[in-house]
Amino acid sequence: MTRSASVNPVPDIEASRSQLHGDLVTPYDPGWDTARQAWNLAVDQRPVAVALPESAGDVVAIVNFMREHGLRLAGQGTGHNAAPMGPLDGTVLLRTSRMRDVHIDPRDRRARVGAGALWADVTAPAADLGLAALAGSSADVGVAGYMLGGGISWLARRFGLAVNSLVAAEIVTADGRWIRTDADHEPDLFWALHGGGGNFGIVTALEFRLFPIRTVYAGALFWPIARAADVLHSWLRWTATVPDEVTSIGRLLQFPASRDIPEAVCGRSFVVVEATFLGDAISGAAWLTPLRRLAPQIDSFATIPTASLSTLHMDPSTPVPGFGDGMLLGRLDHPAIDALVGVAGPGSGSPLLSVELRHLGAELRRHRPEQGAVTALDGDFLMYSVGLAPDSASGAAVRSHLDAVQESMAPWDSGRMYLNFAERPRDADAFYARPVLERLRAIKAKYDPGNMFHANHPIPPASDGS
Repeated sequence: MTRSASVNPVPDIEASRSQLHGDLVTPYDPGWDTARQAWNLAVDQRPVAVALPESAGDVVAIVNFMREHGLRLAGQGTGHNAAPMGPLDGTVLLRTSRMRDVHIDPRDRRARVGAGALWADVTAPAADLGLAALAGSSADVGVAGYMLGGGISWLARRFGLAVNSLVAAEIVTADGRWIRTDADHEPDLFWALHGGGGNFGIVTALEFRLFPIRTVYAGALFWPIARAADVLHSWLRWTATVPDEVTSIGRLLQFPASRDIPEAVCGRSFVVVEATFLGDAISGAAWLTPLRRLAPQIDSFATIPTASLSTLHMDPSTPVPGFGDGMLLGRLDHPAIDALVGVAGPGSGSPLLSVELRHLGAELRRHRPEQGAVTALDGDFLMYSVGLAPDSASGAAVRSHLDAVQESMAPWDSGRMYLNFAERPRDADAFYARPVLERLRAIKAKYDPGNMFHANHPIPPASDGS
């Protein structure tokens, strides 16, 4: 991103910098391009300014200032899923990256984390105490954005969406109030934060349950991509037999030729099965036997500490440019595997880095509507595809193939989408059933009637005529 891409700041912002707590970065400041950069480098964010609070009190001051000056505010941790946010005209980007405090209570098995905390800030100290969080597959994903969108961990089939472990949230609403909300205090707001994203205010901290798990049996099996159909058909049959303690992913993976990639896989393409088993190595190996009979070239399964799960999915460790999107599949059958392999497997010409199928079901299908807006997913599998886009030509090719993959899988689309894997703009009814959406809109109208908060997947407030 370059300074030429910036917009002119609103004069009041520049003139009133001294009135704000924390730092405020405008297009005229040397650190502007760094401040506005999303983790996905393909997203060119152009806000009016970037606010960098260091405390909840700073957030209150920023919210009050923006409301008084008629500006919108977009909360953001890392910007992993920044693309759907769209233009930021008239909007200040509030980055929570300085609010990374983490406190773990081993007796109550709870963590309280600042809004800018990354999963790496939580999983390592929790593991030292013999505890595990329902963390995402990447260590540098922000806890808050992941949790408010649902959160699918490597323990998800046993424990469900990560947001179900939420105990309390601290949030600043549009009227400048700092609220600690839980099931007994402002329960409607707490309900909305279970899967409603960043629509209702700026979250300053979250408190959630941890689980007494020290190790898991986990790893990945690699075969040449030429065997994609055989392996994915076998994996699909296998998923129908495993217990809730097994969470797995079937994946087509094309490694770029880069010195940052291990030599064993650099520039090569594979079909991969990644899995985690909550149990001992003997039982885990027994469950894995049908897949090992397919003679994988690489087998990394071992008993590992839970903190090591952050590297299992092999996500990039530094910001990269790319385009991706997901689809929640109501079911997955063998014709669906054939369709996916045909469009993204060997001989397809796919430029995509990864096309994955995550096995859901078990606890992920058990709804608790009284607990939150999104407490389960109405699909048996979740698909996500992504490709690197270092230039405009590769970006166009990736976007075109994303469309082709989704078109090929349309017959298995559940008709609903999972918030965290939706990296293109969608209407709110793509994520929520009508009664849920109506309640979310009413809660939005109560806490943000002027629609001050700009989320990547917006929920419009209800009006008298809606």
